[in-house]
Amino acid sequence: MRNTITLLCVASLLAAQAPPAQTPPAENPNEQATFVEHFKFVLVPVTVTDRSGDVVNGLSPLDFVLTDNGRQQKIDEDVATHPLSVVVAIQANADTEKVLPQIQRLASAFESLVIGDNGELAMLAFDHRIQPLTDFTSDPKLIDAAFKKLRAGSYSSYLNEAAMTGVNMLRTRPSVRHRVMVIISENRDKGSHMKYREVLSAEGFANVTVYSVDVSQLLSALTTQAQPPRPNPIPPEARQLPGGAIGTPTTDSQNEMGNWVPALKEIFLAAKGLILPDPLDVYTKYTGGRQFSFHSQKTLEKDIAQIGQELHSQYFLTYMPDNQNEAGFHEIKVTVKREGLKVRARDGYYIAGSAQ
Repeated sequence: MRNTITLLCVASLLAAQAPPAQTPPAENPNEQATFVEHFKFVLVPVTVTDRSGDVVNGLSPLDFVLTDNGRQQKIDEDVATHPLSVVVAIQANADTEKVLPQIQRLASAFESLVIGDNGELAMLAFDHRIQPLTDFTSDPKLIDAAFKKLRAGSYSSYLNEAAMTGVNMLRTRPSVRHRVMVIISENRDKGSHMKYREVLSAEGFANVTVYSVDVSQLLSALTTQAQPPRPNPIPPEARQLPGGAIGTPTTDSQNEMGNWVPALKEIFLAAKGLILPDPLDVYTKYTGGRQFSFHSQKTLEKDIAQIGQELHSQYFLTYMPDNQNEAGFHEIKVTVKREGLKVRARDGYYIAGSAQ
């Protein structure tokens, strides 16, 4: 058997060489990191599906084309074993009180379909608190007990802080393990002090793939007593819009419901007040995961099964970037040479260094 190299993403290797607390992202966008990274491998978990959405197996590195900031890279497939380390983060607040019993029934699905024989699972619940329910374990009894501990709390939902806690838990696991976080929550944050850039940077540095199951806001609205929204004190015609446009109730609605996804580069360059309405979408897109929607018990169990199938059928493409002197966000694009196949992979990673 040919020798295999335990290949790490840019941030994972850095994290293995220094305590995690030493590399937080800069809060001030004008501050620049003082370290530069060299000769680091990037690990890209890749999912390939056909036109029917079924997972495709049997591809080789020669079937893929990968570019880093537009430059084609020489890629290899990491054939080393990558057992799963999974953190399940569940919104347990007043909004989700009616659906928690359905979520509690997922314990066996996670045990058999997601972590498998060599995997491990940790679990936390969140409202305005981040509550660890179990540390990493493969013991079915401990996993069952953790799901049974779910209890509804306040109306707050500190999604960003829960995601950061999950990343911090995963980065303690050996770098050879595939680090995955599954978030079951509404697609919004209510009250966190944590910024998106901080969470995204941490996910990239720890090489964490995020999957999410969106507990729809419509379902929450039907199962909880809605609180009346606070009216905007500024009339639409007085609100500032780009390009000298005039605000109207129509444009105001479009601004709230339109295209919310900013470029990932802009997230890392943005001022710390950046607001994103749909954080789960950003987390899954950035890390190469996938978002599902929770409509019923049947679809919920199907979603978990699909997550498990993907995690056990992924390709691990690795490469050493030939442009590591470029500090900042590196955009990754992966395509497959065979027609009719769809590829999903992480959109990029972040290299800290002195800006040129």
